[in-house]
Amino acid sequence: MEPRNQQIDAFFADYISRFLSENEAARYMANELLNCGVGLMPLIDHCTLRTLDVDRRAEELLPLGFAQDKTLGILEFDNWWAKVYRKPGYPSLFVDQAFVGERGVPSLIPDWVHTHGDQCFHHIAILVENIEHAIDKMKSRKIMFSGQIVGAPNTDLRQIFTQPEIKKGRAFTVLELIERHNGYQGFLPPQADGLMKSSRL
Repeated sequence: MEPRNQQIDAFFADYISRFLSENEAARYMANELLNCGVGLMPLIDHCTLRTLDVDRRAEELLPLGFAQDKTLGILEFDNWWAKVYRKPGYPSLFVDQAFVGERGVPSLIPDWVHTHGDQCFHHIAILVENIEHAIDKMKSRKIMFSGQIVGAPNTDLRQIFTQPEIKKGRAFTVLELIERHNGYQGFLPPQADGLMKSSRL
């Protein structure tokens, strides 16, 4: 294995381990997948890093071989924006920040970063075949969700967040369930904005 890939494996192992230590829904999912011999990593669709400066945060990712997905470009939402970084064989990294200035004032991101920093995942997204079935199974284990599924049945992308874990009295991490169809690998802006709002406490 080339040294750079060893660094990436170490990056994901560290960040995911810390995420699992503080997110009950993700621990449940990881344990269930380990019990059937699959493990969590093969099913992670993407991981999200919140930051105050996307380009500065990306400086740590580029030497690992991640590159911005230029086909997606910059994803703009009401009061925040994001870039997606990809490397074949690894989950995508979705890196977001609030707009600078008045437009970004309503965003949840700066307060989250000031409270928790930008050296951990805000969420990891697990790819599921049937999102309603996954929700029902997780609810039977007392895992609750924020809001409703974003995305209509049989559309390219459907998503939902679990209720946030609380740390320092503030919303911390969430687990995302994501259902994709038709080979779609993007992040529809209306979907992501609705998902972001679902985690507001």
